[in-house]
Amino acid sequence: MKRLCLLILVSFLATACGTPFFGKDTTAGPATLKVMTHDSFAASEDVIKAFETENNVTLQFLASGDAGTALNKAILSKGNPLADVFYGVDNTFLSRALEEDIFEPYRSPLLKEIPDEFKIDSKNRALPVDYGDVCLNYDKAYFAERSLQPPQTLDDLLKPEYRSMLVVQNPATSSPGLAFLLTTISYYGEEGYLAYWQALKDNDVLVVNDWERAYYTEFSRWGGARPIVVSYSSSPPFEVIFSETPISEPPTAVVTGAGACYRQIEFAGILKGTKNRRLAEKWIDFMLSTRFQEDIPLQMYVFPVNPAARLDEVFVKYLFKPEQPAMLDPELIAANREAWIQAWSEVVLR
Repeated sequence: MKRLCLLILVSFLATACGTPFFGKDTTAGPATLKVMTHDSFAASEDVIKAFETENNVTLQFLASGDAGTALNKAILSKGNPLADVFYGVDNTFLSRALEEDIFEPYRSPLLKEIPDEFKIDSKNRALPVDYGDVCLNYDKAYFAERSLQPPQTLDDLLKPEYRSMLVVQNPATSSPGLAFLLTTISYYGEEGYLAYWQALKDNDVLVVNDWERAYYTEFSRWGGARPIVVSYSSSPPFEVIFSETPISEPPTAVVTGAGACYRQIEFAGILKGTKNRRLAEKWIDFMLSTRFQEDIPLQMYVFPVNPAARLDEVFVKYLFKPEQPAMLDPELIAANREAWIQAWSEVVLR
């Protein structure tokens, strides 16, 4: 009788829990991991699928605007995060993310493979994923058709022959835009950068909110009226790789003189308040692995931080390398970023 009662009790408990008493629940579906990104995030379907299959998870990517806009959304939702992981904050905006305390520290075991030059946050709240050089790109055909020499320096952009040719991004909403603003601060100093921007304004510079509009709408290479755009040193190889008809040379080139480009590093971090900490850690690890790192260049126009990742031959062949890319101390940026942007806005947007 006691044995029968025990069997009934075991059966009841198993039924009440909704799962078999012995063994693994085979009916449970995959968990969902939400990754907040800027709009330029991209990864190959097979790479994403590999992570999902290995970890029995469904990845949900929340494209949230340009890097600055996406970071604002992450900050506004602090304490009740919209996602588990944030990817895309760069070294121009990083200090703000750290000041707002939106990330949980995580020392990934893959960090030992990443060069120290990319590890800006000593507390490992934001882990480096990729880097790129923000530079002036120009449409080669536009200049060749007019027998006009392309600009070689920042100073050249002030010349009358380059009037109404430049499109840039707003540094308040765009990470490439902020990177270019920092380029001018590095080059002309805090005493001279506003005078430079006033001169650019006088030469009819066009300001838009994000990289996508600047490159794919306003840039003459893609049907716009502006033959000079703030983009990346890696953009020309992608013009070759993704051309609808095969081409042997990129139709664009880059101004790579000393101080004309800004070194931009992008980071990922686990958002405070995530309920999927373990899966978030695995995703960070995956982003630093060679499988994901080798996928980065052909998806997002930037370089992997893991030196073990191999680059596509076309990418290497047509890549423009800045002579001396600019970089400002993150502490200096943290102390002055908002004031610099405000001063820039008063000069350029009013």
